[in-house]
Amino acid sequence: MDATTPTRNRNRRGQGELLRRDIIDAALRMLNELGDDETLSLRAVAREVGIAATSVYIHFADRDALVFAALEQSTADLIRDLDEAEASSDDPVEQLRARLLFLGNWTTEYAGLYKVLHESTLNRRMHLAFKAELGVRATAAVQRCMDAGLAPAGDAAAVALDLRSAVHGAVSIRINEPEAHLPPLAEQIDRFLVKLVGVAG
Repeated sequence: MDATTPTRNRNRRGQGELLRRDIIDAALRMLNELGDDETLSLRAVAREVGIAATSVYIHFADRDALVFAALEQSTADLIRDLDEAEASSDDPVEQLRARLLFLGNWTTEYAGLYKVLHESTLNRRMHLAFKAELGVRATAAVQRCMDAGLAPAGDAAAVALDLRSAVHGAVSIRINEPEAHLPPLAEQIDRFLVKLVGVAG
């Protein structure tokens, strides 16, 4: 550790998991700032946490392993928050709308993480299996609309995929083309719900 690296008190025995979470949290902050996993270095993460670079290797074999763990944690947190957003209403359509709006607002705050999670080369180097749960939850939300008679019966998984593709496209344009003149995301989401899911306008 060089003179510019902040010092950190050693964790007491049994607190290694706390350090691991600190490393993940630091990586998430930096990934959100960078918007690119390939520019992240383990040494920079170590400096952010205030530990020696060798301490990072105790928990993560390499950069990809750390980024994978960080994105897995971020996705788990996002899924929890999406579920909480849905719980704000008993109406299946409003639940689905709340889920999509929350995702849109999340990408505004965490645009860098969104880019790493969905647009980075990490997706070609590794299978991010934890992302599948987002699709499972979206399909379940669409299925609830169908079961309640609020959307035409059909293949909920196919409808959810079309809906997610549309929302991701709308979000990606906002992130990558910030000067583009676009309608409010909420308006687009309402149109997607009508055109793709078939709910009443």
